[in-house]
Amino acid sequence: MRAVRPKKFLGQHFLKDLSVARRIADTVDACPSLPILEVGAGTGVLTQFLIEKGRELRVVEIDYESVAYLLRAFPSLEDGILEDDFLSMRLDRTFGGRPFVVTGNYPYNISTQIFFHVLEYRQLVPCCTGMVQREVALRLSAKPSTKAYGILTVLVGAWYDVEYLFTVDEGVFDPPPRVKSAVIRMTRNTVEELGCDETLFRTVVKTAFNQRRKTLRNALKPLLASLGITDCSFLPEETLLKRAEQLSIPQFVELTNLIYEASN
Repeated sequence: MRAVRPKKFLGQHFLKDLSVARRIADTVDACPSLPILEVGAGTGVLTQFLIEKGRELRVVEIDYESVAYLLRAFPSLEDGILEDDFLSMRLDRTFGGRPFVVTGNYPYNISTQIFFHVLEYRQLVPCCTGMVQREVALRLSAKPSTKAYGILTVLVGAWYDVEYLFTVDEGVFDPPPRVKSAVIRMTRNTVEELGCDETLFRTVVKTAFNQRRKTLRNALKPLLASLGITDCSFLPEETLLKRAEQLSIPQFVELTNLIYEASN
């Protein structure tokens, strides 16, 4: 079969090491029996090992050339090959509203957006695994008061426990990326309600980290002003003196509630 050409504009770096592909496929074993959705199947190097799991499997791929290749390489999977853009998919329709696992060798240029899309359907996705840039993996699994701790850490960590599983070197890809990669696993935690206004929570987190070098007293000024709040004395002084990266997720929830009460 003719090889598929990796396309830079799609962020494609095809994995060619079968042992790494098998290790990634095995990360879905943490959520046994559930259907699997693979994002960005490419040339099927991961797909072949997911098929061996014996579960209901669907793969989504936006590249027409890859779709044609997958149809030839995996004829038994024909009805499960979805030519679509994952970021615009209604995931509640993928498996008829049933829970499922998301995995993949994610395109580098949209990996963060993929996780935010998963968050929208978190009640249907108890487990999300896969390979991303190492920098993204470090951000997902970061702890407070570290350089990698940021918006992605807090918004994902509010709903998922994240594990950094292993690092992958550049040489196992075609073409080799300029950075190392890593495999992560996100497992849904027990949180059903954050205990605050979720829309405001996201805004507070993003605003606080947009100027992460500033203390919260200064970083939050634009948001407070937009809510008609001119006096921030309702916030504890010890909070105002901190930077965004020093707050835990529960502290961001508490901060959101204080701002919500002040704005109403």
